[in-house]
Amino acid sequence: MSEFVEYLKEVFEQFGDVHARKMFGGYGIYHDGVMFGLVADDILYLKADTNTAEYFKSRNLGQFEYDKGGKMVKMSYYLAPEEIFDNAEEATLWAKRAYEAAFRAKGASQK
Repeated sequence: MSEFVEYLKEVFEQFGDVHARKMFGGYGIYHDGVMFGLVADDILYLKADTNTAEYFKSRNLGQFEYDKGGKMVKMSYYLAPEEIFDNAEEATLWAKRAYEAAFRAKGASQK
């Protein structure tokens, strides 16, 4: 596990227990069994949906994308704001937004 991924446990300590699972060359970041974050190349992206994407877009935080057979595919994860790494309250706020978006998506996929 990368040092950055281990460090995220400290970043989100106030939010609650988080753990990582290796996936697709990166890591999924989970809380209570729900993936709310994604780490690729030691960069953290947080889950968003129609309720929360504007928080990221208004700050010009880019959307996670990857190359799939020559075509760029965007996922519903956005670059985490820098201040979460220095401010536990901001980390908790953004983690809650991402967790709630992931929880809503998980519920919708189970219907």
